[in-house]
Amino acid sequence: MDFYLSIDLIKYILYNVIMDKFSALADPTRRLILEMLAREGQLSATEISDNFQATPSAISQHLKVLREANLVRMEKRAQQRLYQINSETVSELEQWARQLTQQWDERFAALDQLLEAEKKKILAEKERTEDP
Repeated sequence: MDFYLSIDLIKYILYNVIMDKFSALADPTRRLILEMLAREGQLSATEISDNFQATPSAISQHLKVLREANLVRMEKRAQQRLYQINSETVSELEQWARQLTQQWDERFAALDQLLEAEKKKILAEKERTEDP
């Protein structure tokens, strides 16, 4: 049985299933957009686009990715689309980073203890072999 995927289904899978926060953050333009929103607060799509050499439609695509990754929120006011950072999602990312940092700190502390114990063994062995 042959299966054919429609372009809409492929887009859905790419943008809604596969696209996650880290994929969205992988692009430097999207990171700059988030930094701009963090610094300036709520901005219109035009105000965001005016800060880049890319076309407005390219920036619109970046905003769409950020929106679908739930990193920004969009509010429609008349003909304007206003964007702001989704602080809940950013908080989730910060929490994840803190947990990861704590896990690595614990691993490095355990490694430091192991290396210190090995160092003491080597020094003790060296002293024993040097003393006649």
